[in-house]
Amino acid sequence: MTESITIAGAGLAGSLLSIYLAKRGYRVTVFERRPDMRRQHLDAGRSINLALANRGLRALEAVGLADRVAPLLIPMKGRMLHEPDAQPVLQPYGKDEHEVIYSVSRPGLNALLLDAAEQLGVDIRFNQTLTQLNPSTGELSLRDGDRDYTHDACPLIATDGSGSLARRTLGFMPGSTSTEEFLEHGYKELTIPAGTDGQFLIEKNALHIWPRSGYMLIALPNLDGSFTVTLFMPREGKTSFASLNSPDAVNAFFELQFPDALALMPELAAEYFENPTGKLVTVRCNPWHHEDKVVLLGDAAHAIVPFHGQGMNCAFEDCYIFDQILGDGRPDAPDWRAVFALFEARRRPNANAIADLALDNYIVMRSSVRDPRFHLKKELSWELERRFPTLFIPRYSMVMFHHVPYSAALERGHIQERLLDELIGDHESLAHIDFAIAQQRLQSELGEVPHGE
Repeated sequence: MTESITIAGAGLAGSLLSIYLAKRGYRVTVFERRPDMRRQHLDAGRSINLALANRGLRALEAVGLADRVAPLLIPMKGRMLHEPDAQPVLQPYGKDEHEVIYSVSRPGLNALLLDAAEQLGVDIRFNQTLTQLNPSTGELSLRDGDRDYTHDACPLIATDGSGSLARRTLGFMPGSTSTEEFLEHGYKELTIPAGTDGQFLIEKNALHIWPRSGYMLIALPNLDGSFTVTLFMPREGKTSFASLNSPDAVNAFFELQFPDALALMPELAAEYFENPTGKLVTVRCNPWHHEDKVVLLGDAAHAIVPFHGQGMNCAFEDCYIFDQILGDGRPDAPDWRAVFALFEARRRPNANAIADLALDNYIVMRSSVRDPRFHLKKELSWELERRFPTLFIPRYSMVMFHHVPYSAALERGHIQERLLDELIGDHESLAHIDFAIAQQRLQSELGEVPHGE
């Protein structure tokens, strides 16, 4: 008899995971509280495009979806830096043209995954609100309009997002911890529309960034020629969302700080007040599972801030690793307690690491990219990688272009940052670098770059 498994949440992680499980022969039921997003417009203010990188691509390739996803992707080869009173400058992400990330439509990708899941026989039930979970029995209580009912969900994989009811339920159990760390900064989504003939009004193949130290503006390209623009800044204070409380204040602020963007945003003031101000949260919890009944996956277990572009990629890697663990055991008769425990053991340290990396990269994006020494260290990083590829990969590259565990990228990144500072010293170029000595230090203090998961 085919084994049944339940997933709570039909977002990106839940939809992809259902495909993995259906391909292994499970009978999968997915409950989703929202309407079918293929027949609804995405809520205003919710991110409509995301950055897809190697980890997410690998997870899609493993279930044969890479070719179907490809038409949704726009390559971004680097950050296009917009400084005041200067021409935009492209800062490449990687050492060569193959090291790029991709802008992808969130609703487009989610719709594709839902279609693929249903084609494999996954039963996706929309407008089903999870109201209660009994972790001891695995029983779900749900609401469908005015009807309340229960469902035997054991085993349950909860992919119900950063506000996960499943996570909060587990958090009440003895010995459990769960934290939601909100940044003092928030975000607001805006738009640079396409030109009259659908053309891109700024460079298509870049992530545009206007860093201003205490806040920043970014823009990612969409297939229709528009750009999704996101303003990140403090929620309260002298220069904050609270202080931009009138159309005149918004326009004056953009005229002063982002004049080239303002010239391309005819609906700025209207969008600013129509769209909500989003919150930025880091979720950490322990444990992620209870016995063989329930396990958390994706944002439900480890929501992170968006500044490393890894929220979706980390969740997709969760799906990939979960499937690996299933395949290493007996997928026809899995020991769910063991599967859940091993999944948590492998992924929780990495989830905590990418949470820290994402917080750190906010400082890089809004401030460090303006520092000449940052670029000198980046130049040295690429040269060390070129000369000694088994010993040194820049931290950003380890996260975005490789499958090195996040925890290893975090640990090595701290050591590498110190070594770069020490090798450069007080110099303003790399002419003095003794690469033989550099190699010795890499070997003794770092060792070889670990293989990916």
